[in-house]
Amino acid sequence: MTVLSTASRPGGIGTSPVRPDGDLKVRGLFAFSSDLSAPEMLWGHTVRSPHAHARVEHVDISRARAADGVVAVLTAADVPGRNGFGLVVDDQPVLAGDVVRYIGEAVALVAAETPEAARRAAALVDVVYTELDPVGTVEEALDPRTPPLHPDGNLVRAIDIRRGDPSRHAADVVVTGSYTVGMQDQAPLGTESGLAIPREDGGVQLLVNSQWIHADRNQLAAVLDLPPAKIDVTLAGVGGAFGAREDITLHAHLCLLALASGRPVKMVYSREESFVGHVHRHPAVLRYEHGARADGTLLYVRCAIDLDGGAYASTSWAVVSNAAAFAVGPYVCDDVEITSRVVYTNNPPCGAMRGFGAVQAAIGHEAQMDRLADALGMDPVELRLRNVLEEGDLLPTGQPIRGVVPARRILEELRDLVGVPPLDPAAGLLEMPGGVGNVTHGEGIRRGVGYGIGFKAGGMPEGIRDYATARVRLLPVRDGSEVRVVAQVQTAAAEIGQGLSTVVVQIVRSELGVADVVALPVDTSLGSAGSSSASRQTYMTGGAVQAACRALREELIERAHESFGHRAGSLLEHGHEALLRDGGLYAEDALVAPLTALVGEEGLEAVRRFDHRPTTPYGVDGQGEPHLQFIFAGHRAVADVDTETGLTRLVRLDVVQDVGKAIHPVAVEGQMQGGTAQGVGLALMEEIQVERGRIRNASFTDYLIPTVLDLPPMTTTILEIPDPEAPYGVKGAGEPATISSTPAVVSALRRATGRDLFHVPVRPWDLIAELDGLDERGEQ
Repeated sequence: MTVLSTASRPGGIGTSPVRPDGDLKVRGLFAFSSDLSAPEMLWGHTVRSPHAHARVEHVDISRARAADGVVAVLTAADVPGRNGFGLVVDDQPVLAGDVVRYIGEAVALVAAETPEAARRAAALVDVVYTELDPVGTVEEALDPRTPPLHPDGNLVRAIDIRRGDPSRHAADVVVTGSYTVGMQDQAPLGTESGLAIPREDGGVQLLVNSQWIHADRNQLAAVLDLPPAKIDVTLAGVGGAFGAREDITLHAHLCLLALASGRPVKMVYSREESFVGHVHRHPAVLRYEHGARADGTLLYVRCAIDLDGGAYASTSWAVVSNAAAFAVGPYVCDDVEITSRVVYTNNPPCGAMRGFGAVQAAIGHEAQMDRLADALGMDPVELRLRNVLEEGDLLPTGQPIRGVVPARRILEELRDLVGVPPLDPAAGLLEMPGGVGNVTHGEGIRRGVGYGIGFKAGGMPEGIRDYATARVRLLPVRDGSEVRVVAQVQTAAAEIGQGLSTVVVQIVRSELGVADVVALPVDTSLGSAGSSSASRQTYMTGGAVQAACRALREELIERAHESFGHRAGSLLEHGHEALLRDGGLYAEDALVAPLTALVGEEGLEAVRRFDHRPTTPYGVDGQGEPHLQFIFAGHRAVADVDTETGLTRLVRLDVVQDVGKAIHPVAVEGQMQGGTAQGVGLALMEEIQVERGRIRNASFTDYLIPTVLDLPPMTTTILEIPDPEAPYGVKGAGEPATISSTPAVVSALRRATGRDLFHVPVRPWDLIAELDGLDERGEQ
């Protein structure tokens, strides 16, 4: 790892302290949501639809209710409030009552004394369906002859962005291409799970894996017909998220069963159930036309992106917006026409996944830049450098880029990496595609080098009032005859493995100079911190923690002025980092007072809310300033391809990413490596196979994800080009590496084989010239 940065005080921002959950997770002792239990606990199970599209004619629960060990059986008629939920549109039933729209949709619930009894009783629920024709593709959904799946039709949202006039140009070179992207699963190792406990006052406590507990509570309040104050949501240990925990899944089911039975209820999805129980990355069709001068200058881009949103809206409203906004990539182009649509089908619902629309767009715009470079006879990196965004340039939405744009620096760093070694004809089997499968001895292997760069927005877009809340306390603690000051930090921000619970501790250490800092459990007793998505939490919740700390700092200075006669103004002149350190308040190098003398017996507390600058909705022709911050990464991939079998081996995969300020450099490197791994999966192997609405590979035996053996050596270079509007200059770090890694790998395969590759993930038969004309399964 290379960090082009500066470090801060020990344990503070810019350093890499050990994560508080790290030791427990490594030793297998961390309590995940699936490990929860309570006295008198029941087990819940869900009855799900076997049909992609059908009317529900009748649900008979009599046999299930009479089964041994069964305590409660619920249907849509038992939902006390609104039988619908959704982050943007509440179009998804808690329990389907009249129609099912995808295979796996929840129809009934069972609570029993044991998980086995719950499963057996669920099998006894008799549901009579009348099958309807399923809608399986975007084309079918948009066909005016297709019956609407929802009252407002099959179009969820369309975004049109127009700037300039592409038709005014007579380009020297025109490149067109149509690309398809498969449905990807977030593949969290922990499945959906949780525990609901009824309260004596008629409310309920829910412990669950989540990315946004306040959004969960708001949706549950409507479903349960309860005031939010009667619903406590506590974050339980999250076994991976990547967008899969942003929507509620079993949350309402748990609460309904707990309230109906009067006892705690636990649910844990199987892996197969998890595949239908959470949303996935949207499959996409992307159609591009790029026009350029002979010197490589982009003149115009036309683009149409169609996304399959599946049966319900989830966050499709925002994903289609990102796909449109970033369709051109990090390049200057004054004349653009972009249309992006997302539709309802009877396929599994799609929603948030790392990269959130920008991933699909990058696969298209980077393929186009490679093919344009070929058509012009230019080096692909030089073509990108000729057109790359700079400070003040306008995006297709007309939004200007604020601050220094890191794209040129990223491309130059990638270009200047150590050269690629040539193929070694004497290499062993482990260094060849296919490995010990012994399918080649090197005769058909070709090596390719590819590049990819991508970007997206950090934070919530389009005028959403995004904010985060934090509480910081300073408390005296007696240790024998001595008194020391400890700090507590509390937020409602979900720790989903990204390391936020460490980041907030680091901020408190840096701001208040206190070594002993504890991050309190995450629940809805404090104001919202927003979603752990959109690469926003370090910016937003970090900003709230910083603000609370600085409020405490001002109070400490005032107390110093009152008790020790120091003018607060003179203390403030020395700056906050020099002011509080080593458990004391300092003016220059002189100790004014120990914190123990200023905190008092009751301690001090500050609660602050952090709001970012406003953004705007899209205006006429998609113009406006819908985004807060832009975050960039780029990759160089080196790949070997056996052109006789279509097998591949990644030789190197190097990443350069700008994070503004690396609060925890090791955690940032982990985000870069993990994001890259998910991009590799999408490039080479990950695709949910759906046939007439049914997932054919709903297991980790058949749905393949990269292991450490699939990932090559990787150089990670962290750039720190601060955002002047963000706390500490930070930029979101979680998503960019996922955006640029997939197109870089595909580019390397394209260079190795000389073949145009139009589908992601790339399949072995796509790489073999003799197999042209095979269908998506590799069959004639």
